Amino acid sequence: MMRVLIADDHAIVRKGLRQIAEESEQMCVVEAADGQEALDKMQSDDWDVLVLDMNMPGRHGLDVLREVRVLRPGLPVLVLSGYPDDQYALRVLRAGAAGYLNKDVAPEELVKAILKIVAGGKYISQELAEHLVWEMSNQKDELPHKRLSDREYCVLIMIGQGKSIGQIAQAMTLSVKTVSTYRTRTLEKMHFQSNADVIRYVFDHNLS
Repeated sequence: MMRVLIADDHAIVRKGLRQIAEESEQMCVVEAADGQEALDKMQSDDWDVLVLDMNMPGRHGLDVLREVRVLRPGLPVLVLSGYPDDQYALRVLRAGAAGYLNKDVAPEELVKAILKIVAGGKYISQELAEHLVWEMSNQKDELPHKRLSDREYCVLIMIGQGKSIGQIAQAMTLSVKTVSTYRTRTLEKMHFQSNADVIRYVFDHNLS
């Protein structure tokens, strides 16, 4: 049996994903309610694949993905997101995810994606593949947040959610000084003056 760890903060979503996966009769599924629990389970047991929700309380999915790559560099990770594909897809694939799937897809596509990345392949939808080709050929028109580093992007999102520097530092397991540096760089790159500008931008672009 394939051992699958599903990390999502919504219990109903976890149960639904678990039911879909286990109906294939090839998978044994364990649930994690947030990124930190997923990392804890990652260190205490062996897994064939991690199915990771991008937007959970506490540690952002990108930060969790980065740590998974350190803890279990060979573990395939399938990232799930409820947001438009253009907001996260290319960033998480560059960060080491083996696949990316929007939560709106049909149930059978989840099983197909898991089986493919466990076999060593990569998985994105046909629609996303076409979008990424278009985006890479039109990078001169990209939005400014896409030029941020992954850490800067995580800070942008958390500021946009109204979190303080201290809360962000705790969620990302970084020092307050380091997070303040990321905040400063983010504001400079985005040409913002304050957190209010960040909050407005995140809201206007549906990033959180």
